[in-house]
Amino acid sequence: MNYFLIGDEDAVLGFAMVGVPGRVAGTAAEAESAFNEAISSGETGIIIITEDAADLIRTRIDRYIFSEHFPLIVEIPGRRGRDPERPALREMVNKAIGINLS
Repeated sequence: MNYFLIGDEDAVLGFAMVGVPGRVAGTAAEAESAFNEAISSGETGIIIITEDAADLIRTRIDRYIFSEHFPLIVEIPGRRGRDPERPALREMVNKAIGINLS
């Protein structure tokens, strides 16, 4: 199973240093093209995408997450850090299972 990263220059460079290929996406067209490349390879098991890049193609990302099974899509914070509007992973898990895991 292979990984593929879509994000800003820093994220792509950083992940490339540990052997994860990726594409820089600063526009919706670049993000769409990179996403198409990742899902069309047939070898990609996990797509790692920065929140900023995912927001460029949010409708497509959400539609894919809720309708497809593979590859897994994981959103990570970009160079500016986590989006304060987005709930943290712990908050989402707590809400999903109805128990506070703090």
